[in-house]
Amino acid sequence: MFALTSGTTATAKHIPVTQSFAQAYQRGWNIWGYKALEDHPDGYLRGILQVTSPIDQDHTSGGIPIGAISGLLAQQQKSIVRKFYVTDPRISQIKDPLSRYYTIMRLALPRDVAFISTANPSTTLRLVRIAEEHAPHLIRDIHDGTLQEALDVPTDIRAHLKPRLCKNPARAAELEKLLQEHGRLLPQHYWNLSFLANWTGGALSLYLPRLQDYFGHVPIRDIGLLASEGRISIPFEDNTPAGVLDITANFYEFVFAEEYDQSENPDANTTLPDNLMTFQASQLEKGGEYYLFLTNQAGLYRYNLGDRIRVVDHVGTTPVIEFLSKGAHMASITGEKLTENQVVAAVRTVADGLAIPLDTFVMIPQWDDPPHYRLFFEAGEPLSHHLLEQFAHQVDDRLSLSNMEYDSKRDGDRLGPLDVRQVPPGLIRQHDERLMQSRHAHREQFKHRFLHNKPLDLSR
Repeated sequence: MFALTSGTTATAKHIPVTQSFAQAYQRGWNIWGYKALEDHPDGYLRGILQVTSPIDQDHTSGGIPIGAISGLLAQQQKSIVRKFYVTDPRISQIKDPLSRYYTIMRLALPRDVAFISTANPSTTLRLVRIAEEHAPHLIRDIHDGTLQEALDVPTDIRAHLKPRLCKNPARAAELEKLLQEHGRLLPQHYWNLSFLANWTGGALSLYLPRLQDYFGHVPIRDIGLLASEGRISIPFEDNTPAGVLDITANFYEFVFAEEYDQSENPDANTTLPDNLMTFQASQLEKGGEYYLFLTNQAGLYRYNLGDRIRVVDHVGTTPVIEFLSKGAHMASITGEKLTENQVVAAVRTVADGLAIPLDTFVMIPQWDDPPHYRLFFEAGEPLSHHLLEQFAHQVDDRLSLSNMEYDSKRDGDRLGPLDVRQVPPGLIRQHDERLMQSRHAHREQFKHRFLHNKPLDLSR
C-alpha cells in the first residue's frame, strides 16, 4: 500500500509500505502493548476501543490501496487481539464525522472497555462528547438494537453492522440510571478503564485537562512518536510523552535544533540538507534538542520528518526522547521566534489559573502597526470583557517570561500586545475539517495547529 501522511503542515504525501516496513512497525506496537498491559494487568482479556482510518481511501492507477497505515496494522493484527476490538473496521469508511463517531460509541457503550487507543486526544474527546450530547438516542438504540436512521451511514455498512446491534435492555437501563444520577453521561461513569492510549507531547498536552474532566484520574500511556513514515519511539511509562528510540525499525540521524533553525529555509527541506553536523543516536546528549532525519526499510533516505525532539534520558546508549513540535510550528513577526510549545504552555497555565473552561484555540500573526498576535479561542461559556482582558494580559506576560526575544520586542513596542477573541463553539474545528479535506488528511492523525506563522481566515 501507500500510506498517506497526516497532512498537518502540507498536502498529504504517499509513503511506500513494504512487508519488512510493516513488520517492523507492528513489532514496535507489540512491544508497546506488551509493556502497557504488563503495567496494567487489569486490562487483559477486556475490550479495546481502537480508532483507525481506512486502508483504502483511494487507489493508484495500478490498484494499490492508498490510505492509513493504522488501518493496515489493525487489519493484520493477530486474531486473538482483534477478538477484543469493540468496534468494526468498516466504520472507518463512514465519511460524516458525527455519524462515524456516534456509530463507534453505539458499539462501544454496551461493552466492558479496558483502554481507548487513538493517536490524537482530540479524537478521544470528540467520541465521549458525542456520547454525552446524544446520550438519550444512544440509550434508546442500545435498548432497541438499532442505529439511528437519521445518521449518514451507507446502506451496505448498516447491513454489515446489523448483527452487532443486539438489543441490550439491561445495559440501557444501567446507562439511563447513570444519566439520571449524574445529570451527564461520562466515561468515568460507564467504563472502568485501565488506561488511555494517545499522544501527550508537544502542543497536545493542552487536551490533557479536558480528558481528566471526562475520564477522571485514568493513567495515560503515550503511544509514542510515530508517523506514516515509521514508528520512532516506544514509551514504557504512564503520563509522559518520553519513549525509547525504536532503533530496530529505522536508522536515524540528528541535527542540533538551533543549528537547523538557522539554516536556509528549513521548512522547505524534504531531506537532510548539506553542510550540517549530524549525530547518530548513541551520540545524543541528555537535555539536547534535535531535529530527526529517518532512513527506513521502504526506501526513504535521510527523510526530514520535521519533528523537533528533546533527549530526556538514555537506556544504555539508546536515547529516550520526547516530541516537542513540528519545525513549521514557529512564528516570528519581528524576530521573536515564538514556538508552539511556548504558546500552548502559556495559554494552558493562564486558562487553568483563571478557571476558564478552554476547549481549543489558535494564535495567528496580524500585520498591523505595530504587528501583533491574535488569539482565537473556544470555551464552554461566554467570558466577560474583564476576564478577556485578564486572559490577554496574563498570556502576554507568560510569553514574555518564556521567550526573551518576545519580551524584548514587546518592551520596545516593536510587537503590539496580544489580542484575544472568543469565537463560537465549533468554528475552529470546522476550519480544521476543511483543511483536512483539502489536504486529503487523516482525521485521527491530524494534529490541530495552535500557532500559525502567517495570517489565517478561520471562515475559509
